Amino acid sequence: MTGWPIGLSTGCFCHRNILDCLPLIRESGFSLIEVCSSPEHLDFRDLKSAQRAAEKIEDLGMEAYSFHAPFAPEIDIASSNDAQRGASVAEIFKAAEAAALLRVHYFVMHPGPENPAPIPPIEQLPRMRHVVDSLNQIAQRCQELGTVCVLENKLPHLLFGSTSDILWILDGINSASVGVCLDTGHAFLAGDMHNLVLKLAAHLRMIHAHDNDAANDNHWPPGDGKIQWDRFLRDLVRVRFRGAFVLEVAGYDDPAVTLANARRGRSYLRDIARRIALEQH
Repeated sequence: MTGWPIGLSTGCFCHRNILDCLPLIRESGFSLIEVCSSPEHLDFRDLKSAQRAAEKIEDLGMEAYSFHAPFAPEIDIASSNDAQRGASVAEIFKAAEAAALLRVHYFVMHPGPENPAPIPPIEQLPRMRHVVDSLNQIAQRCQELGTVCVLENKLPHLLFGSTSDILWILDGINSASVGVCLDTGHAFLAGDMHNLVLKLAAHLRMIHAHDNDAANDNHWPPGDGKIQWDRFLRDLVRVRFRGAFVLEVAGYDDPAVTLANARRGRSYLRDIARRIALEQH
């Protein structure tokens, strides 16, 4: 299986209203999208805005494959402060309700806070338990709304960014439907890309695809950086991955540049996938 669908995250237009971006994305040849939750892009707290976006997506013959939950320093589902943790879960619930209106398959979550500051070892286990408790609530709400919660591997310097932490969290979640969105850029910076695919294979539902220089989270199109995409795609074939790729490329002032980069990254992945498919016959 190498005929994976390849879509585009609207995050490359996170500072523009989604209704203005959708026609550009569709005209560029992308019909599959992940919807970004940036308030400037789509105010997920306003369900009427989400409904308008859903109608526009349908009118254009597009599909909202996934929705990226909001992430910010103040959103901390691992917080030891009950009030902050409760408010964070409530904010995620609002985003999940907007995602349901868009009829997405997957609701992408960061399994922990964005704060890179280390925590005392004595706090590690209690905070991981808080993450599991929060995600149990979120996963149940997603299930009620008809979507599936997936956890994204984070940048390695962030709390709960390691593969072992993700596996521990997945093991503690009650719902067996919770999966993983593998972020290629984050995995590459962690230096564990090959093993991450193998360790998370049973949970793998979708891919966030972007490249980098092995030092920074550049969000370049696949093929522009140092990731060994041929090996990565072969690993996906080996574990029988059946999901979609969502390109997460950096946005530029000129939408034409952004979309040209996205198309180049898609072509690069398709060329490798075709070559692997030919070798299998």
